[in-house]
Amino acid sequence: MTAGCRVPGAEGAQAGLSWLTILRKRENYRQVFDGFDPARVAEFGSEKIERLMANAGIVRNRLKVLSAVRNARAFLAIQREFGRFDAYVWRFVEGKPKINRWRSLPEVLLKRRNPGLSSQDLIRRGFTFVGPTICYAFMQAVGMVNDHLAACFRHREISSVSHTV
Repeated sequence: MTAGCRVPGAEGAQAGLSWLTILRKRENYRQVFDGFDPARVAEFGSEKIERLMANAGIVRNRLKVLSAVRNARAFLAIQREFGRFDAYVWRFVEGKPKINRWRSLPEVLLKRRNPGLSSQDLIRRGFTFVGPTICYAFMQAVGMVNDHLAACFRHREISSVSHTV
């Protein structure tokens, strides 16, 4: 699975919590969510969900667990419609990363705007826990937007990576 095929909403487990909390549980998530295979997660039934709810190795929030299953199903539906999930998401930025050239952190915080991926479209397609902040974090994680400061060594490196849908 390529980075462009990550499922938005996987970040949803973190909603309202610190990233450190989720990072400490990452291996547990990988194990109990079958390596994040959307086809397998989409098949989770009530027995599996109840086992997840009893597992202290993950965040035991029923809405978040159910969201992971629902998002896996919505992800697969988008794959069927567009051929690949990344073909769907990259169309929101016209197939190329949005390269910001921020000079200072206050500029990032004042001017940053979601350049594309529509949480409303994802919700319409059945996703949950995919608000604008989570969508933006997803876009940063898969390289759809580069918010590194222009002087940061990573800005040039990331800007030189191209994506083809």
